[in-house]
Amino acid sequence: MATIDEPLYPIAVLIDELKNEDIQLRLNSIRRLSTIARALGEERTRKELIPFLSENNDDDDEVLLAMADELGVFIPYVGGVEYANVLLPPLETLCTVEETCVRDKSVESLCRIGTQMIEQDLVDHFIPLVKRLAAGEWFTARVSSCGLFHIAYPSAPETLKTELRALYSQLCQDDMPMVRRSAATNLGKFAATIEPVHLKTDIMSIFEDLTQDDQDSVRLLAVEGCAALGKLLEPQDCVAHILPVIVNFSQDKSWRVRYMVANQLYELCEAVGPEPTRSDLVPAYVRLLRDNEAEVRIAAAGKVTKFCRILNPELAIQHILPCVKDLSTDSSQHVRSALASVIMGMAPVLGKDATIEQLLPIFLSLLKDEFPDVRLNIISKLDQVNQVIGIDLLSQSLLPAIVELAEDRHWRVRLAIIEYIPLLASQLGVGFFDDKLGALCMQWLKDKVYSIRDAAANNVKRLAEEFGPDWAMQHIVPQVLDLINNPHYLYRMTILHAVSLLSPVMGSEITCSQLLPIVINASKDRVPNIKFNVAKVLQSLIPIVDQSVVEKTIRPCLVELSEDPDVDVRFFATQALQSSDHVMMST
Repeated sequence: MATIDEPLYPIAVLIDELKNEDIQLRLNSIRRLSTIARALGEERTRKELIPFLSENNDDDDEVLLAMADELGVFIPYVGGVEYANVLLPPLETLCTVEETCVRDKSVESLCRIGTQMIEQDLVDHFIPLVKRLAAGEWFTARVSSCGLFHIAYPSAPETLKTELRALYSQLCQDDMPMVRRSAATNLGKFAATIEPVHLKTDIMSIFEDLTQDDQDSVRLLAVEGCAALGKLLEPQDCVAHILPVIVNFSQDKSWRVRYMVANQLYELCEAVGPEPTRSDLVPAYVRLLRDNEAEVRIAAAGKVTKFCRILNPELAIQHILPCVKDLSTDSSQHVRSALASVIMGMAPVLGKDATIEQLLPIFLSLLKDEFPDVRLNIISKLDQVNQVIGIDLLSQSLLPAIVELAEDRHWRVRLAIIEYIPLLASQLGVGFFDDKLGALCMQWLKDKVYSIRDAAANNVKRLAEEFGPDWAMQHIVPQVLDLINNPHYLYRMTILHAVSLLSPVMGSEITCSQLLPIVINASKDRVPNIKFNVAKVLQSLIPIVDQSVVEKTIRPCLVELSEDPDVDVRFFATQALQSSDHVMMST
């Protein structure tokens, strides 16, 4: 009997769990749909499982979301693409629910299924589904339908294509703003499937309606449509239809629309081409850079370098640079921060002379800004300026500001400077580095903030790699080792960390003669934290030094530490001894 009932068991479990009050059981059941479908076989999945799911009226959004997701990859379980249409009814129902994320996932799954369906099935099943949703009584169905037109349209016969275009036009004029928003969002995808002859007539009239919508939430989505449509139209049509819309949007009464234009401006410039950009979009961009709303200025400031690349240097200096100077002293710290993150990229665009005359003073004022993020953004992009004006001028003008920032009260600014030091060192050269920055690197090892001390230890290692062991032996190692006698145990721990990082760079000889004795002496420290860090460092030195040194010096020290009263010291010492045994066995 059990063997006869076996195929019924999975569906029985599914039905029981789908009706269970515990949401987690219902979720687990939905997520196991593919397993259950395999157990049932393709025919029973089509005839029993899918109808059951269509009738399932679970009210929990999480369960519905999981179902919408599962059904998107269900084609193999119903018998392949020729039976894909059986998956449409449950997804159609899910497209009408109130929860947005469920509808979005259902539309995504329908699109995935639609792209695999046979052309005739699309005409017989998918297009009627789109038409039903588009004419739905509830706005939720109409919102979902907008995301399906680009799948339905290419396979439709001519008469249906005309009907689909007319339906989309109706959705763009729907009474509900949510439907118009969805239509505006999906217009670019739909337009990409439409023939050029209809693109100029039908789609452009739809687009113009959306750009004049009374809801700013619809108009700002139409801004994205500008860039998408611009790529589909011929250049002359783009200038005639898209350019006036962009210019109008840049003066829109809603700051959200202006913000969207500022954010999308580079893509919009690519759509209309370089000439119209220079003649028409430069005044629009200048307006955005001087906008009353800080959010709009932030978006515009963040695109300043990209925009200048489209222009010639003369236009950039004449029109954009005066705005940049104003923005560098803007009342909003976020505007200054957005400008600082991109302004360095203007140096290659403007060339050496303009950078020295016009940009360097702006860099210096931003480097001295009271807001740490502004200073950080300038520091992290200094290499772009170095490539244009050369290291001599950079060091004369900007280095004093960098030295000042190395002692900044905000630790994240100090951290950014430390991370930039190896790059700066390679650009400045060893002589300049020794004079100006060497002392700073030692100073950071005694910083009050752990992250700075940790970064300083890594910095010392990277400098040793950059300038070589001989330079490090002369300029770094003696000063680092002097700090092992610092009265504060946290600083002594930093030095041990620095030793473990320097050893692989310095090689076996210097490690044995200079670094190892310091570590061995530290094992007599009164602080347990130092002692167990000694054990860790000794473990890291084992592969670097000769076996004889391990036997004569390292192991006796570790044996002594393994008998320490402190449990952590014993643990790490024992671990290091085991590592030593393992190395001996492998050699």
